[in-house]
Amino acid sequence: MISIIVPVFNEEGSLPELYRRITAVMKQLDLSFEMIFVDDGSTDRSFEIILEMIEKDNNVKIIQLSRNFGHQLAIIAGIDHAHGDAVITMDGDLQHPPELIAKLIEKWHEGNDIVYTCRDETQDVSLFKKFTSHCFYTVINPLAEVSISPGAADFRLLDRSVVESLRTFGERSIFLRGIINWMGYRQAAIRYKAAARFSGESKYSFLRMLQFATDGITSFSSIPLYISAFIGIGISLCSFIYAANVVYLRLFTDRVVEGWTSVMVGLLFLGGIHLLTLGIQGIYLGKIYKEVKARPRYLIRRVYGIDH
Repeated sequence: MISIIVPVFNEEGSLPELYRRITAVMKQLDLSFEMIFVDDGSTDRSFEIILEMIEKDNNVKIIQLSRNFGHQLAIIAGIDHAHGDAVITMDGDLQHPPELIAKLIEKWHEGNDIVYTCRDETQDVSLFKKFTSHCFYTVINPLAEVSISPGAADFRLLDRSVVESLRTFGERSIFLRGIINWMGYRQAAIRYKAAARFSGESKYSFLRMLQFATDGITSFSSIPLYISAFIGIGISLCSFIYAANVVYLRLFTDRVVEGWTSVMVGLLFLGGIHLLTLGIQGIYLGKIYKEVKARPRYLIRRVYGIDH
């Protein structure tokens, strides 16, 4: 059986078409499947629309979270409740073409444990988003312990063995694209062109994208901490050299160091560097604080069609 997991946050406009296309693909493949929608705190009619699907199709199931926990944890909630021999995760905005499911399954049958997808391009995406996406992969790959393919998406197939391994992870600030690559196993990639959103608007604001990028970097690298330490060492050396120069000028020349401008510039510069390094350390400390509290990663309000 194939489990198809779709995190949903205010996708009422695309859900009927998504259901139609997924169902058509699975009927053509003649494989048993379950379609698990994870309602991640939607405020529109997404939940009601999925309930209507459940009434006419036993393959459809829904997990309604108690609030919006975020895209990555919504996927985890679906994975935790999937029964399939293979689990496919995809978004509900139809930018992940359901017709590609057949290729994912074909690659899985060839012996691959993980089949992930990479976008070659996305229709109607802004130049700003293209630029920020390029910057993200340019920054994270040199810093992280794993290499993430540019354009990698959360549209992937996981074998049951991978799913069971993934369930042992207890991270709350989870970055699935990095985790999946870090796990290893036999992996294969499929490239595709993403269509424009079928309905609605992107849920990833600039701040959410920034948080996503920060989680990705800090989850797989401690290099920013070393960079902040090296910056501190470098600035300290420069300060000692400057101090030695001032003492020399005062004792052995008639030139007197005057003016508050240079002093203020130095103080502001050093203060900025100090705050930068403290901020980097604070991000890591905040992540540790979140993990040691060991709160549940998500809370479920109710489920339909799932027996556990």
